[in-house]
Amino acid sequence: MRTELDQVGPRLRAARQSRGWTLDDVAARAGLSASTLSRLESGKRQASLELLVPLTRILGIRIDDLLPAETADPRVRRAVERRDGMVIAPLTLEHAPVKTYKITYAPTTVVPAPRVHEGYEWLYVLSGRVLLVLDGTEHEIARGEAAEFDTRLPHSIRASADGPAEVISIFSAAGERIHTRVTNS
Repeated sequence: MRTELDQVGPRLRAARQSRGWTLDDVAARAGLSASTLSRLESGKRQASLELLVPLTRILGIRIDDLLPAETADPRVRRAVERRDGMVIAPLTLEHAPVKTYKITYAPTTVVPAPRVHEGYEWLYVLSGRVLLVLDGTEHEIARGEAAEFDTRLPHSIRASADGPAEVISIFSAAGERIHTRVTNS
């Protein structure tokens, strides 16, 4: 906690200096003496709400901006899902702006019904081969190859019949909602 509070003064000074304002400019606007503000910025005076509220308003920042953000655990700990012959392993956190999955497709000769929805999808084949049917045309995508497409075009993806395929799929938010939340009827 002490090291977090030690950052308040330097962050206050950085906010003031980034605006090109002097100690006197900000202190006068906040109703403080320049020496009080200087001591606050240097850590020689303890920060209080009484001092910080007017300063943050003048600087156009939040009090939270003066404290370091809590470092979250970066590991992805989301459950693997098994559905429709696929194993879907999330590779991004739940609230990531772009969703990434490692998807293993079981070998099959059955072509899934095409889907159409908002969004974009990017995929990279790690192993095996996938068959992407995009707007009525079938594309074989082999290990080491990638594809990108607008998901507003009718599309379906499956592994070839000769073996499973592992794919890294990246979805825009709209594409992710459709592919990972909707099951085939």
